Amino acid sequence: MTSVSTLVLSTPADILAAVPYLLGFHPRDSLVVAVFAGGALRVTTRWDLPIDPGALDPLAGLLRREPITTAVLAGYGPAALVTPAIDAASRLLCHAGVEVVDALRADAGRYWSYVCAQVGCCPPEGTPYDPVSGRVAAEAVLHGLVALPDRRSLAQSVEPYGGLARVAMGQATRRVVAETRTLLTAAERPDEAAAAFVAGGRARVRSAVARYDSGERLGDEEAARLGLDLAVLRVRDEAWALIDHREAHVALWRDLTRRLEPRFVAPAASLLAAAAWHGGDCALAGLALERALAVDPAYSMANLLCQALRHLISPDAMRDRMPTPEELDAQLGPPRMSWLVPLLALFVKEPSVPAG
Repeated sequence: MTSVSTLVLSTPADILAAVPYLLGFHPRDSLVVAVFAGGALRVTTRWDLPIDPGALDPLAGLLRREPITTAVLAGYGPAALVTPAIDAASRLLCHAGVEVVDALRADAGRYWSYVCAQVGCCPPEGTPYDPVSGRVAAEAVLHGLVALPDRRSLAQSVEPYGGLARVAMGQATRRVVAETRTLLTAAERPDEAAAAFVAGGRARVRSAVARYDSGERLGDEEAARLGLDLAVLRVRDEAWALIDHREAHVALWRDLTRRLEPRFVAPAASLLAAAAWHGGDCALAGLALERALAVDPAYSMANLLCQALRHLISPDAMRDRMPTPEELDAQLGPPRMSWLVPLLALFVKEPSVPAG
């Protein structure tokens, strides 16, 4: 019996029912690999089928870095697609001394095991299973886990809001930008103004996390102001250092990723990626990074997290290297107006207001 997060899995059907909740969506034509160290889940990752040459190389790197002891493989799709991928992953894991507890193929509501050869247990025609309404699915929903219908549905969960919500957010952003530009450019003591801005931004980050932790949501002007705050690296890094197991971080940064005007999106989307990755949701993390890099291909936090995801580096390994807010203060010293240069550059990029 294997415990995965809050789910207890005891049969192949349980494993297959849990996978969509680990990924955040129901996979199709996919290879999913879940690896464990001492019974604790370390990484769940997915590849599209067919597997490209060299695509499993990051898995080999993970096995060299982490004390992985067991693994579960699940392939989704027809045998012609799944079997070569299962064989390749099994060889790699076995070569590293990792026990493959089970290797399964699921297709059209039935599953087959590559490990069990007993006809009574795993008949040639496959075993029916219910990935939607079984016990594991019910427990997952009870614990707040979500499995969207497909990857496209997950991608839509980080796309910008449209319609009246977008219009209202654009108006709020223009008001906040005008107010902040005036405040900073008119300051007689620039470094003091920068220090006040950074202190306010850090406080707004902490307040926003607490708000979403209690189920509340930022108003448009509050969201726009926080978007400006995050353009300052010291404020963004405060938010990054605060990320923990609470769903509030995912909820907050997903909301801002969808609401902010495009030029302010990269920090929020990168924080969403960091929060999702911390919670083991690599699929959501990857989609958030796509949004960040679509806006700013050179954004360093997004590129750093992309490399970590690509090489299957554990989020714990990066968190061990993350400085605390106190350490950041000691390293950087008192705030200066030069810290706000990235924000001032975004003011220059402000789109013109449509006539009429």
